Amino acid sequence: MPPMLVPALPLLLGATLTFRAARHALCRLPLPAHVRADPLRTWRWHNLLVSFAHSIVSGIWALLCIWQTPEMLVEIEKAWSLSGYLLVCFSAGYFIHDTVDIVISHQSRASWEYLVHHVMAMGAFFSGIFWSRFVGGGVLTLLVEVSNIFLTIRMMMKINNAQHLLLYQVNKYINLVMYFLFRLAPQAYLTHLFLGYAGQRTLGTFLLAILLMLDVMILVYFSRLLRSDFCPQRVPSHQHKDKFLTE
Repeated sequence: MPPMLVPALPLLLGATLTFRAARHALCRLPLPAHVRADPLRTWRWHNLLVSFAHSIVSGIWALLCIWQTPEMLVEIEKAWSLSGYLLVCFSAGYFIHDTVDIVISHQSRASWEYLVHHVMAMGAFFSGIFWSRFVGGGVLTLLVEVSNIFLTIRMMMKINNAQHLLLYQVNKYINLVMYFLFRLAPQAYLTHLFLGYAGQRTLGTFLLAILLMLDVMILVYFSRLLRSDFCPQRVPSHQHKDKFLTE
């Protein structure tokens, strides 16, 4: 199907409503006692459940897209497939849903980093959705969701105060490996490719600027991850309890 025949707005709306419906369904699942006792932890838990579902689906989907259309690895601007296009729409719908969820739940101040990330991600994805360009780059970006599967497990266990469990200890090492393989490495590779657009007055230059800002955020998150899981004695004792991004 040619890119221009794909109905972008209905796909975005459908994806957003799908995640909204998923949240309502996931909210019916039983909560751990420690989470249930705190309204903020309850909201975080439900929010992370949706994030977990998105990461599983989009992470596997991104791998399949690259396997089906390997030219996306080198032709980030013009490589296109219907599956890749639908994946970008699907993930953009998630970011729209999560942004709305954070705002209407009055968590904007505690979650401002997530809002900044979502705005940048949506700005980048819309170039693929509405201009049918850089779909390949969007798919490569979504490899990060493989890493997010294990990162979300870590965050949910911390919210439930389950850091003492063996599963947490095993997951923190798996999470570190996945962070390198599916977050740092793809991001560095994409940055290398997008640097070819530096100095041009094109959409690629705009996306390069977004990518460089995301690079900074990813490195900051990585330093927090290392400090929290591998150098806990260096974590300040006065952490913000209402901060959404649990270190």
